[in-house]
Amino acid sequence: MRYVVGIDSGGTKTVGLLADDTGEVLAKARGGGANLVIHGELSVEKVLYQVLEDLESPGPIEAICLGMAGVDRPEEKELIQGLLRRLGLRKKIRIVNDARIALVAGATAGIGIVVSAGTGSIAYGEDPSGETARSGGWGYLLGDEGSAFWLGHAAIRQGIRAVDGRGPATTLFDRIAKKLDLDVPDGLVKWFYDQKLSRDRVAKLAILVEEAANDGDVAANSLLDQAAQHLARAARAVDRKLTFTEGYPLVLAGGVFRACPSLYERVESNLDLPKAEVIRLDKEPATGAVTLAVELLS
Repeated sequence: MRYVVGIDSGGTKTVGLLADDTGEVLAKARGGGANLVIHGELSVEKVLYQVLEDLESPGPIEAICLGMAGVDRPEEKELIQGLLRRLGLRKKIRIVNDARIALVAGATAGIGIVVSAGTGSIAYGEDPSGETARSGGWGYLLGDEGSAFWLGHAAIRQGIRAVDGRGPATTLFDRIAKKLDLDVPDGLVKWFYDQKLSRDRVAKLAILVEEAANDGDVAANSLLDQAAQHLARAARAVDRKLTFTEGYPLVLAGGVFRACPSLYERVESNLDLPKAEVIRLDKEPATGAVTLAVELLS
């Protein structure tokens, strides 16, 4: 029996799956965030090492596929390949953007579009001719609209404006202060600007926006609508760059949909893509990495 590994390496968490050469998953391991831009090479190496150790493969790993945000440039792929070789993986290696493995997880053939929104956000697609396109995925300072970080940040801003009297009334400020057990508003300001804390702490506040919206908070509902519009706009941008003559799968994936389930319907209602057949990904994106790793064996 031959063994492969598929890894989904995100800003908040890393998931590794050990599988046999048929793609059957044999073991699963989780680790912290492992993103080159956010965490740096040394931290990424430590996380990947631990995930691979925890998988406890009974034999040599003959192929590995790693999906990671921000590895679209050749120099970044070479860096990750070198890192994996240092960890003892010297056979078949495939490095792809994490959106690619999410698309394959939802549409095994890898044809279609995925809107992947977790700590960050990106839309990615591939058409039947093999043409690929992307929209978004530029990081929290330049983009990532509609992501969990974007929602958490927007919630803080909305809450601050309400307390200042510059915005509409909202429960967001009180919800955030209660969750973080902070004095307001100075405690929240200090917490937000503390650069020693990771950005995923802000992303974890996205769930409060969903809770507030469910309780009738108008401002929170507006933020979720804006997030959905951003994500749908990214999907339409990818659709315009590709050619689909028939219906195609459009996969909605990522932690922001789990934290804010209403985003599924909100995004779907904003897509305006008649050929798109929406799929709500209900399994680990790392399964797409396993599929791509098994392909390497042939």
